[in-house]
Amino acid sequence: MTKIDFKKKLKHLYQPHQKDFQLIEVPDMKFFMVDGQGTPGVVPEYTEALEVLYAMSYKTKFLSKKQERDFVVPPLEGLWWADDMASFTSARDKSQWRWTMMIMTPDWISSAMVAEAKAEVMEKKELPALEKLRWEEYREGLAVQILHLGSYDDEGPVLARLHEEWMPENGYTFNGLHHEIYLSDPRKVEASKLKTILRQPIRKI
Repeated sequence: MTKIDFKKKLKHLYQPHQKDFQLIEVPDMKFFMVDGQGTPGVVPEYTEALEVLYAMSYKTKFLSKKQERDFVVPPLEGLWWADDMASFTSARDKSQWRWTMMIMTPDWISSAMVAEAKAEVMEKKELPALEKLRWEEYREGLAVQILHLGSYDDEGPVLARLHEEWMPENGYTFNGLHHEIYLSDPRKVEASKLKTILRQPIRKI
């Protein structure tokens, strides 16, 4: 049985350049999603969101494998926003951040499989965020992205360069939420070596 790794199959989405901003067209994809607010890793609801996302993703993978379609669970992703977007590029006031944490599901996953996975997860684990979980399509379209190497706290200058220089210079404006894709596990990789895709949906002015 072949195991699909979407980071390799969809290289244009998961392997951007580190030095240059890259334009891409992102296809519509379905995700497990949980919404929340507050500092990642500090507020309990963030940890609870990740617990249920991984529980559902691995249970769905197991059910898919039983049907002879195996895959590597895709990386954790996050949509981020705030009333004052300067909290991302300068102040980095994480307590003001709102987020949707999510993990992509392959296009062959059915609603029946998701329902079965949810029932099994509910039976085996008590996960407070399970009732907040949703499974839906996310439409992003035209976007610009770059690979950030280093601490999450060092993203500010890169985002400032994107928002204040690259986008206006190339005639683009915002067309969706700031999007991050986490290629590294912060529990296993030191901060200076973390790999994170920074993505911004855009449209022509």
